[in-house]
Amino acid sequence: MEKVTVQLGERGYDILIGSATLPTLGAHCRTLGPGTAATIVTNQTVAAHYLTTVQSSLAKADFDVSVCELEDGERFKTIRSISHIHDHLVARRMDRNGLLVALGGGVIGDMAGFAAATFLRGIGFVQVPTTVVAQVDSSVGGKTGVNHPRGKNLIGAFHQPRLVFMDMNTLATLPRRELLAGIAEVIKYGVISDPVFFDYLEANVEEILALEPGVTAHVVRRCCELKAAVVADDERETSGRRAILNYGHTVGHALEAVTRYRRYLHGEAVGIGMVAAARIAHREGILDEDQMERQRTLLQRFGLPTEIPARIDRAAVADAMTLDKKAAGGHIRMVLAERIGQVKLVAFSAEKVRELVRGT
Repeated sequence: MEKVTVQLGERGYDILIGSATLPTLGAHCRTLGPGTAATIVTNQTVAAHYLTTVQSSLAKADFDVSVCELEDGERFKTIRSISHIHDHLVARRMDRNGLLVALGGGVIGDMAGFAAATFLRGIGFVQVPTTVVAQVDSSVGGKTGVNHPRGKNLIGAFHQPRLVFMDMNTLATLPRRELLAGIAEVIKYGVISDPVFFDYLEANVEEILALEPGVTAHVVRRCCELKAAVVADDERETSGRRAILNYGHTVGHALEAVTRYRRYLHGEAVGIGMVAAARIAHREGILDEDQMERQRTLLQRFGLPTEIPARIDRAAVADAMTLDKKAAGGHIRMVLAERIGQVKLVAFSAEKVRELVRGT
């Protein structure tokens, strides 16, 4: 397995990337501590493919394994689901040496992480991401939480995993729409910090869509390297550096909230948000038209939506943006690209945001 390390001192951890490696998960978890209780948090969709393998691997490593199964979908990313996990852990008398294993996509990872952060004031957890979004982004960095009806990820905590364990073969069972949605987060990394990587994506669209093993492994590894570097610089978003990871998310999260987390997959909303951010940057004289069009074109080549539908209320989207976690002092801070490979935070008044969103 290839290894990327998140350098956070005593909270640091490894990201292990391989293929056909799920059967070895238990052995890697066994190195994390003396605990023998492990609870797998997953959903019905993922469980049908991988639960038996993960259970067996953990059992062979002498873990006493239980399973907490949640409903599948962003709309179930709620406090109610967290209470369900807590109830399960209380019933099995999990102690502080216990381990949660998040088996699934970003929703499962965020919820299992938040449950781990809040049960007994913090227990260990392992991320086993099975989607593109989770492998390249959400499983790394320790952001955990749930949605509020008025905003995305408004309730949560920073709680770093003990290990991130990726089996690239899990991507083969993704529905096509889920695969495409995850690529929006991949493109984001090129825009925010690596123009050479953006060029690579432009040159390898067909290979990525076909999940060509060498190309896919390079893409996942590079995204993890880029995110690990940002997280090491600004673990809890105190310096502003980590905010660049939210490129496309200010509009994207608002769009998800306005549509009640039912219309768009997260990556689809982020893709629309990236194009909206690029247009705003161009309109404000920050970004050249060619750089704006390259982003839109690449997203379209991957079959991702790039426009806010006309029937969606732009004023409602702008209002939802005021609840973004980066909002401060009555201003909404957006991550805008100056060029592919470099972005900055720009603050706008709520009135200005309404004007800008109307123009997207």
